[in-house]
Amino acid sequence: MTHIVSTHSYRGGTGKSTITANIAYLLALQGLRVGVVDTDILSPGIHVLFGLDADSARFTLNDYLWGRCAIEEAAIDVTDSAFPDGAPDGGSIHLLPSSMQAGEIARVLKEGFEVDLLNEGFHALCERLALDYLLIDTHPGVNEETLLSIAISDTLLLVLRPDHQDYQGTAVTLELARRLDVPQLLLVVNKALKAFDTRQLADQICTAFRSPVAAVLPLNEDLVRLGSSGILSALAPESDYVVALRPVVDMVRN
Repeated sequence: MTHIVSTHSYRGGTGKSTITANIAYLLALQGLRVGVVDTDILSPGIHVLFGLDADSARFTLNDYLWGRCAIEEAAIDVTDSAFPDGAPDGGSIHLLPSSMQAGEIARVLKEGFEVDLLNEGFHALCERLALDYLLIDTHPGVNEETLLSIAISDTLLLVLRPDHQDYQGTAVTLELARRLDVPQLLLVVNKALKAFDTRQLADQICTAFRSPVAAVLPLNEDLVRLGSSGILSALAPESDYVVALRPVVDMVRN
């Protein structure tokens, strides 16, 4: 059975797409079949980390939602780009991007879409691609799409920065997730200054939100220089960011 993981943040700019892409890589590195869906339909971007030009894709998530294709037809195998020297046996990454075309985004804004189609599509994608893990990169904030993604998740990764605005929004999302009975709730603190005492910060946030802190990720200069042009776990596996992220993968797997 596929394990569904949603990565969410109440505000934009927390780095959730980067976290999702790196977790996908680290799971595939362990020989697992991983699907990644970009449900941030109004501001998609995770495809960039996998070196994909979304405009060149034959189909996107939007096409599935408008009935133009089956869900699996919009999934693109990005394993070779993620593992140029060859993936581990059994390991693969299948990316379902959202459209970058202005007309498609405008249509979503104007007409919306049937959220139930996402639920059907997620489960069909898991079955037809025989996925071990499905990672959902959600839209920031709270709307019908994010509520659905959270509700069907086995694990919810809530990403926040050491910022009081993030703290308030995270409290709201956590309460919603608890009411939706998500089995595993994990907090991921991102963009922490290296001067911070990470253990103390993790303890403070864990106590305040009554949820485990899976990782405190540093504000990493290599990641900033990379500018979303690749996956740091592949390019610098011993980076402090990657080392700090690995326990999240372990917790998701256990």
